[in-house]
Amino acid sequence: MTSKLRERYRAELRAATLAEARELIKEEGYEGLTLRKLARRMQCSPMALYTYFADKQALLTALALEGFKKLAKRHEGTSRREPLSALRKIMLEHIAFAEENATEYRILFLSPQPETKKTRQEILENNPAFRVLFKCVQSCLEARVFRGDAFAISTIVLTAAHGAASLLITARFPFGSHRRYVEGVIATTLSGLQNRTIHAI
Repeated sequence: MTSKLRERYRAELRAATLAEARELIKEEGYEGLTLRKLARRMQCSPMALYTYFADKQALLTALALEGFKKLAKRHEGTSRREPLSALRKIMLEHIAFAEENATEYRILFLSPQPETKKTRQEILENNPAFRVLFKCVQSCLEARVFRGDAFAISTIVLTAAHGAASLLITARFPFGSHRRYVEGVIATTLSGLQNRTIHAI
């Protein structure tokens, strides 16, 4: 097998593993996901999967990164809008992504994670969706729409969008119109941010 074919095979197996892992999580939850069980479903040896993923956490991290990239892709084109309108669009897209991709969203934001403290730089480097959000907030600051620390404001915006998304996909609240609820959360968040200086957290 040539190196090019070998590389293609590895990429295909990795993609198939991630797809099968999503299905397994959908059926059995995070607790039911193990590399050995995944190997049985894929009719391959566990060692074949350990070549790509050292453990379950490495697999979840890969799934999360894939999800972040998908979410970032949904944000493409927002930079051409007026800054506040672009930020509103990002929040809407974040919540829509959660509703349309509930399993991936749970992997991204609701799965147990090891308690490791990350720096701002690490978060920006490893989360392309947050990076787009952060740049949009910076544009809002440059346009004098907001005042304060860009990272803190970005975190607040993400918290609002994530809170709404989590409630919607876990059915923890008896909503009427999803659209009106989402628009209310976004409008209240952005209005509040415009009326105060947000300091670093």
